[in-house]
Amino acid sequence: MKTLNNISAIVTGGASGMGKATAEHLAKQGAKLALLDMNYNAAKETADTLKGIAIECDVSSADSAESAIEAVNKAHGPARILVNCAGIAPGKRIVGRKGVMPLEDFSKVININLMGSFNMLRLAAAAMSELDPLDDAGERGVIINTASIAAYEGQVGQAAYSASKGGIVGMTLACARDLSKLGIRVMTIAPGIMKTPMMEAMPEKVQQSLAEQMPFPKRLGGADEFASLALHIIENQYLNGETIRLDAAIRMQPK
Repeated sequence: MKTLNNISAIVTGGASGMGKATAEHLAKQGAKLALLDMNYNAAKETADTLKGIAIECDVSSADSAESAIEAVNKAHGPARILVNCAGIAPGKRIVGRKGVMPLEDFSKVININLMGSFNMLRLAAAAMSELDPLDDAGERGVIINTASIAAYEGQVGQAAYSASKGGIVGMTLACARDLSKLGIRVMTIAPGIMKTPMMEAMPEKVQQSLAEQMPFPKRLGGADEFASLALHIIENQYLNGETIRLDAAIRMQPK
């Protein structure tokens, strides 16, 4: 995509962290932003500064997602860009001190992280398919999902989280192939240990210990670095059907 000026874009989980940083980067390029988040007030605060709109949305709900897409279509027109950042990362052992993990705990993570990403992808792709191509190559839009290095090296207590992110990695090529005839690219970013609000709430000693595990550079990843990669994917038309690790070459240990 050569220019993002006046291009309609959706960022889920846009109220904070990597989603917020991505929205800020897109806004600087002139995109018309729609921030989808369960935390409407936080999303609105960010959207107001970016001259965008905020929509309360549960990405795991078909009805909620359909309403959100309809609202975006009315406000900015069908989005040509979707960046899925919404997700949760709870940790729980399969069999712990309090007994076996409830099945609903596993299902919740899968529903939000994996089903939610696919839910938004399918609806955004349907809207994109109705748009005219942007160029002679026939490109209509770009969808970027967020996985995690836990998709490859899940740690103790991450069975549900790893399964959800592994599913996102696994569907990337299939989705890209499926939507190729429509001129829609699908990519995934798998971040490592990022300096998100949740991470910043941890003691400084914990953050330093994690940073020391990085081969290079020895620091936590920045939300802006995720956003920069997302922007490059959008601009580089030859990137399609692949997952990119953003992790300073770390390979996670069991715990």
